This record gives sequence, structure tokens and C-alpha cells, in this order.
Amino acid sequence: MNERLRSGLHNTLTVLVWRLLIVYVLLAALRAIFYLANTDTLGPMTAAEIPALVRGSLLFDTANISYCYTLFVVLSLLPLRAREQAGYQRMLFGIWVVVSSVVVLLNLADSVYFHYAKKRITIDELHFAGNDNTGHILWKAVGENWYLLPIGIGLVWGAVWLYRQVKPAPSRLKKPGLFVAVNSLLTLAAVVLLVGGMRGGLSHAIRPVAMSQAAQYAVSPAKASVVLCNPFCVLRTMSNKQITPLRYFSDSTELAARFSPYHYPAADSLRHDRFGTQRGKNILIFVLESFSYEHSAYLNPELYGDGADYTPFLDSLMREGYLFRRGYANGRKSIDALPSVLSSIPSFKTPFVITPQSLGETRGLGRLLGEEGYSTWFFNGSENKSMGFVAYAKLSGVEEARTREDYEARMGTGDFDGHWGIWDGPFMQYMARELDEAPKPFFATIFTLSSHHPFVVPEGDAATLPEGRTKVQRPVAYTDRSLRDFFAYARRQPWFANTLFVFTADHVSSEVYGEVSKTPTGNSHIILFLYTPDGSLRGDDPHVAQQIDLMPTILGLTGYEKPFFAYGQDIFAVRADSARTAERAFAINYLNESFQWITDSAAMFFDEHEVTHLFDLHSDSLEQHNRIDRGVRPDPVQVERLKALLQTYYDHLAQSDFLVR
Repeated sequence: MNERLRSGLHNTLTVLVWRLLIVYVLLAALRAIFYLANTDTLGPMTAAEIPALVRGSLLFDTANISYCYTLFVVLSLLPLRAREQAGYQRMLFGIWVVVSSVVVLLNLADSVYFHYAKKRITIDELHFAGNDNTGHILWKAVGENWYLLPIGIGLVWGAVWLYRQVKPAPSRLKKPGLFVAVNSLLTLAAVVLLVGGMRGGLSHAIRPVAMSQAAQYAVSPAKASVVLCNPFCVLRTMSNKQITPLRYFSDSTELAARFSPYHYPAADSLRHDRFGTQRGKNILIFVLESFSYEHSAYLNPELYGDGADYTPFLDSLMREGYLFRRGYANGRKSIDALPSVLSSIPSFKTPFVITPQSLGETRGLGRLLGEEGYSTWFFNGSENKSMGFVAYAKLSGVEEARTREDYEARMGTGDFDGHWGIWDGPFMQYMARELDEAPKPFFATIFTLSSHHPFVVPEGDAATLPEGRTKVQRPVAYTDRSLRDFFAYARRQPWFANTLFVFTADHVSSEVYGEVSKTPTGNSHIILFLYTPDGSLRGDDPHVAQQIDLMPTILGLTGYEKPFFAYGQDIFAVRADSARTAERAFAINYLNESFQWITDSAAMFFDEHEVTHLFDLHSDSLEQHNRIDRGVRPDPVQVERLKALLQTYYDHLAQSDFLVR
């Protein structure tokens, strides 16, 4: 090749472009790996989807590169003669390799993490890095996904090989003044372009690109995660502690008319026929780790026609209790569940418990029932500091907590599962004996743990438990058996007959089997029901319900008449107004960078600005046909309720205000 031409092709700018193009290729490869590793969850890719996904991917990849490679770009263009020296080029190479290795590491980790959490890694995950068992769990995950290590090494090696194929030639600008002027202009232009890349464009009207924008490029909400990449997701969520208010209504009266978290039971005209029927009873809430709706053969006979059943005991209680067939979780992770269940406060973009605002005064079930004479308890077989469970239970007003440390002090150290804490079976028996001694009436919550990754059961139980269609179902069957044994003991105790039992999952399992469970709505569908030994609560409710409805419902059942703060509804009050039940029943959560609003008939996805997806759950249970694309507009009443709830939520969160004023 002509030396003059070669020098032109290998000038500083073209070499920089080449090195950044390598990163684009690297991100594309990582995105393909991410998709292939999660095809079961994300669903098949059609040709019609690809153009929009490519456009979105380029937008987020550009933002990712702009955030991560700014130092590399600026140092590559600075008007310094030293940049032509070997030492300077080695420095640039070192920066590029380190950043690129982090890009590879985080995105490969995403491929594994998404399988369990159904979200990309963000700054929120770092909150749990201090757990005592984090290192052990990480090593376990590395062992299970060892093949990603050689893939990662191969990707970095390939990128390095491409990097070294093109080297910059000495600048042809020999005059110092001209060299400085040209390279200063290039540096300034690069900075402008980098800022534009971070924002998603150069127009002053464009806001910095946010994770929620990924939904605009996905035919289905689940595939919004394919568009995203890291470290962008981590960097963009580092400011999560700063609450950004949402403004849809300027008139406070209009806002309150559409949604209000203030409840005034004594003044409620819909005093339902079950109000106060459980007055004075003990209350025991089971928050069951990963108990998806699909695990139950009673609820899913079409999935288990071969007679398989992983929750036979729970199924027997559902038949005799009050079942919410369409119960939904308000969060994606275990840490989201306790605020939802104990305080009727959902988690959206950021888990509520890791925001500084969560330290504001809340009056959850523990505090409200404690003031009514209940002793209040929280049980979890993990360590006292694990996941912040005990800390939040205390914030909600619970007085007494029992964890792994308390169990081992009384029962010895032989029942540790080697991963998370005490096996559910022995820990539930321990809880039963603690409740024997607890002052009555008691309000207690147990958060189970055995039906969790790495999906193991005690050696003595493995041979007698069904293997399951997914890895989690044998541990689910183990926890169900543990519940059976707990009830076998509890039925003989004086307090049993005078107790209201509440069952909810914390979230949907990472391991799903049925096609409906892989949809965004199915991926929030949990086991949710009430049980009373005296049969005073019986029913099969077909309407939508959610975790944040439990607190107002329990308070209504116990006849609580004082004002309280809650984002959920007293379910039986909603059902009492039969003419408006379908309109008033809803569930909400944050999924795939969008707010999901579920009603009896539809699932709607909202990205803070507009409804991006709308599915008819009656005719399209697999959520394959976005009605927005067909010109169908969402119900304006539901859209306004959703907006009102979000504005109210972020207003109160910003002010750390969770009390009735």
C-alpha cells in the first residue's frame, strides 16, 4: 500500500474509530450471548423485531461507550506529541483493555443474573455485596456457569487482536501551531459527541437516555433487556437515591380523586360483610420464597395432567381457604416483598428498602397491630443481617425477630443448609414452639428460604421428593412438606384454631415451565391466599389482587378503624362494590424498565411518558400481539389511575412521608 495512503488511513482519528468499532462488535457479541442464554425467558426472535432492536442497541451501545471510554477517547486525541510514543500507546492500550474487560465481565454476568432476577445488573445489586454468604453464592454461580469464563477470555483476546491490527502513524501535521489547533478541535468535537452519546442525541430537547427507553425498541416488554447493556445500567442507576418526581396532575384535588394512599376505615361507606370477622385472632403470614403460581397442580391442572404435584399441602389449604387466583407480586426480588406485604409500599425502579427515604417513619402492620395489643414477630432462617430483612421488619414496627443465630443458640448448628441459612423444615418447627410461648394474640411473619438457588434439599429428603420440571420444584416440594409438618404440630396447639394464616410468594421463581409463566404478566403471578381453620374465610376470587393489598385487607378483617397509609386496597371492600370490582381491581410492578399495570382484562406497560404495550389477557394470554401497534388505545381511566399512583408514590418517596396527615 502507498505509504502516504497508509499514513492517512492510520491517522489518529481513523485508528480511534477502529478501536471504538471493536467495542461495538464486542457489545453485539455479548448481546447475542445474553439472548441465547435467556431464550426461554425472552422468547423467539422474529425478523420483524430485529430492525427496532438493532436501532435501540446502537443507541444504548453508543451511550455505554460514551460513558465508559471517555478517558480513552480524550487521551487519544489530546494535542500532545507524546501520544505518538510507545509508552503513551501502551497506556492507552491498558485503559482500553481494562474497560473492555469490565464490559465483558458485567455483560456475561448479566447473562446469568437475568435468568434469576429478570433484570439487568444495576447499582442496586451492590447493596447486597456485604452479605456474609455473598462470596459463597458467587463462587457457586461461577461453578455452575464455568463455560462463560473461556468465552469471556476468548472475547477479550479477540478484541485485543483486532486492536493491535491497526496502529497510528506519526502525524503529518509538522507545524506545532497547526498540530495543536487541529487536535484541539478534534478533542472538543469528540467531547461534544460523547456528551451527545450519553444523552442519546445532540438536540437540547433530548433528555439523557434512560433504561426505560429500551421498551420503545422492543415488540414485547421482556425484550427491552436485550436492548440494554452494561456498565451503562450500573452507571445510570448510581443516582437512584435521588428521587425524580413525576408530574401528570397539577391539581392536588384531581390527583387525590384518582388515587390516594390515605385510608379512613371508620368513614368508609363500603364496610364489607367480612369487616372485623377476624377480630382478635392471631395472624401468621408465610412469605414463600419463589412460590410461583405455576408450581401448584390445583391451580394449573393443564400443566400437570400426569399427576405431578409440588404443592399438595398448600393445594389442600387453598381448597378450604380464600384463594386469589390472580395474585401478583409487586417486585422482582426478595427484598421487594417485605415493604409490599408488611407496609403496603411497592418497589419500582429501586428496591424501597435501599433508598434513604425508607428510614422515614412508617406504620406497617407490626406497629399498627402492636398498638392494638398484638405481640409482633419476624422469623427468617438466614443470618440477622442477611438481605436487610430483619432491619425492615423492625422499621415496619415488628418487635421480636428470630434468625439463624437464635435458632443455633437454642437448637445447635447442624441444620445449616450450607448456603443461605437453616432448612425450612426444622426452622418452621422452631418457629412453632416460639409461637407457643408468644403472648396472644400474635402477629408473625416468616420468610422461607429453602426454595432458592442453588436449589438443594436435605439429603434425607431428596429421594422422597419429586424431581420437578424445573430445578426449583424439588425445593418447592420440600418447603410444602415443611409446611405440612408445621401444621401437623400447630393443629394440636391451643392457638391454632384462633389464627388467620396468610400465604404469599415473595416473587415468581427464576425457573419457570409453562409458556404463560414466561410472559411479563405470568412472570409476576404468584400463589396468594388466606386460610382460617374455622372456615370463616372461603372463596375462589377471579379478580386481580396483589401483595400491597394484604395490609389493608388484614386490617379490615381485624376491624381496624383508625386511619392508615397504604398503596394497596382492602380487597373485600373492593369486592363489596360488585358493579365496579373489575374497574377497581389492579396490580402494579416495575418490569423490563416499564411500569406494568394489570387489570382483570389487560396488561399495560408505561414508560413514564406513554403506554408502549397493551395486551388483551383474555384473547392473548401469551402476550404476543401489542394492541398499541394496531391502533388500539388503552382505557383512559386506567391510564390516569396509573399516573396518579406513580405521581403520589414518588412525591411521598421524595418527602419520606408515609403517614396519614
